[in-house]
Amino acid sequence: MEFRKFGNTDITVSAIGIGGMDYRVPNAAGTTGWGEDMVDAINRAIDLGITCFDTAATYGGGDSERMYGRALGPRRKDVVLITKCGIGYADRPGALGRDSRRGPVLASIDESLERLRTDYVDVYLIHLPDLTTPFDETMDALDTVVQQGKARAVGLCNVTMEQLKECQKTRQVDVVQCGYNMFDRRMGREVFPYCEEQGIGVMAFAPLAFGILTGTFTMDTKYRDNDTRAVSRPNWDGGIYTDEAYERNLRLVQDLRSVAEKRGKTLPQLALRWVLSNPSVSVAPIGTHNVAEVEENMGVLEWALSGEDMREIDQVFAKYGVDTVPDLPMP
Repeated sequence: MEFRKFGNTDITVSAIGIGGMDYRVPNAAGTTGWGEDMVDAINRAIDLGITCFDTAATYGGGDSERMYGRALGPRRKDVVLITKCGIGYADRPGALGRDSRRGPVLASIDESLERLRTDYVDVYLIHLPDLTTPFDETMDALDTVVQQGKARAVGLCNVTMEQLKECQKTRQVDVVQCGYNMFDRRMGREVFPYCEEQGIGVMAFAPLAFGILTGTFTMDTKYRDNDTRAVSRPNWDGGIYTDEAYERNLRLVQDLRSVAEKRGKTLPQLALRWVLSNPSVSVAPIGTHNVAEVEENMGVLEWALSGEDMREIDQVFAKYGVDTVPDLPMP
């Protein structure tokens, strides 16, 4: 396993982590989720040296946190556990479901700890910026969580450079989590270098570009109605899944598969290694559903992309005219 320092904190994380966003359980309509397969995957991941596990209060209405609490059990002490707050407060429609006021932040950590069956998390994050609450109020609340011993470090997700700098005025941001992959490199332009300069750890989510870099999607792939890929939001995914871009991107992915195979790697392994090649990235959490996927992801470790490899990857994107740093706002 590769391990990396989490910014200027005293936390060290495995280079790849496990994300809990996709966790679903069977519901009243009979839709099945990953359930026990995910529990097994988590324990296999720990066996293989993965230490970073990421979830959020809003994932599955709290079910993802409950699953982690049940799956980790006595192994909680062996991992870096991360959760998020600040989404889903129905009393503030003007905030687009975002709420980072002091009271809700302090209440949410207690609710998360109960679901996670632990008395602290290693990192506590604001899920999306709440533009209706002063950032100094939010950062002060996060600092209180640390002072209470309920989190070792705190940070932000999906922030712009300006928002990050504003938050830094009140308290050091320990960790930033944001989307980053071959298709969408927006955060690598300014935010990542700033994080490296300021000693801020970086979590790069969606390293497989919400699945297209698995190489398993086709024009016939169907998404659930509530899947963000079914109604592409360019500010969120970089426009990968828009109607005019999707077919082109599938052809591009096939070219990337050839690049990977020439190196004896799978496409997901190539894509993950590309993300981890950025020196600013501390960890790349991966959506994993079962033991087989965990074991497959281990193939990303202990090798490097050469300068020639990186140029060949960029040439593929240039061939299809893909703008990997689109001028789009953050979510």
